[in-house]
Order: sequence, then C-alpha cells, then structure tokens
Amino acid sequence: MPTYEVERYELYVQRHRIEADSKADAIVRVYRGEAEPIEGSLQFVEVGNDHGMSVGDAMALGQVLWETGWIDTADLVIPSIRSIRQVE
Repeated sequence: MPTYEVERYELYVQRHRIEADSKADAIVRVYRGEAEPIEGSLQFVEVGNDHGMSVGDAMALGQVLWETGWIDTADLVIPSIRSIRQVE
C-alpha cells in the first residue's frame, strides 16, 4: 500500500508581545516580524477550507473526489488541501 504526504491548510492563532507607541504601530511591528511570540499561545482554530488545491491541477483526483461526494467541482478546488505526493 502506498504512503502519501498531504499538506493541509489549517488556521492557527499566535499571540505576540511588542512595545509600541499605539495599536497601529504594534500591528505594523508584528507585520515586520519585530514582535516576540508568546510561548505556549499557538492554538488551532479550524481547517482552512477557504484555500485549496486547484481541481484543474489535479483533474482526475478532483473527479474521483466529486464522484464520492467529498467535493463540489463548482468550487474548482479541493478544500483545505495544498498538495499531495506519494513518498513510498
């Protein structure tokens, strides 16, 4: 039986701590990577179904998933999946 690696989009939250002059300055400094992540604050929120692998890039796979009822081809994506590859 083959083995696969599947990359899946997932949404996490991470709190950061930064000294700043204002809320806007704090946000900008977080965007710049200047804030320190608070250890132990990483938390899973949900599966990222708003992103996915294009059905056009994997037409045969999309067809099988549609036939089994797992995806709607009108969406043109395989929800939450970024990539899949056979490793063994």
